[in-house]
Amino acid sequence: MKQVMMSWQFWAVLSACFAALTAIFAKIGIENVGSDFATFIRTVVILLVLAAILTATDEWQGLGTISPRTGIFLVLSGLATGASWICYFRALKIGDAARVAPIDKMSVVLVAIFGVAFLGEKLSLPNWLGVGLIACGAVLVAYRG
Repeated sequence: MKQVMMSWQFWAVLSACFAALTAIFAKIGIENVGSDFATFIRTVVILLVLAAILTATDEWQGLGTISPRTGIFLVLSGLATGASWICYFRALKIGDAARVAPIDKMSVVLVAIFGVAFLGEKLSLPNWLGVGLIACGAVLVAYRG
C-alpha cells in the first residue's frame, strides 16, 4: 500500500475525484452567494487545511529557503490559480456543472501544448491522439444539443 501511495498515479486519481466533488459541491454552494465570495470562502478553507497539514507534518519552511526564481514562479502559479478559480466559480454560477467542468478540463490539453512549447517535453503520436480525444470529448460533453 505504501508503494501505491508514493505513485503519482494514485495522487492524480485522487485529484480527479476531489476535482469532481469540487464541481458538485461548488454548484450547490454558490446557489445563494456571489461567485467571488464563494471563491474567497473556498480559499480560506484551503489555507486553514494546508496550515494544519504543514503543522502536523512539521513541513513549514522559512521564506529564505526559497530562491527568487522559485518564488516568482510560485507567485505566478498562485495568481493563475486564483484567476482560474474565479473564472470557474463564475462559470458554475451561470452554467451546468456537467458542462462547465469538461471545458475547465481543457486545461489538460493546454498543459500538453504548453509543456511541449515551454518546457521542452516530448509527446508521442499516441499521446497527441489522446490530447485530441480529450479536447473532442470535452467539447462533446459541453455541447448542448
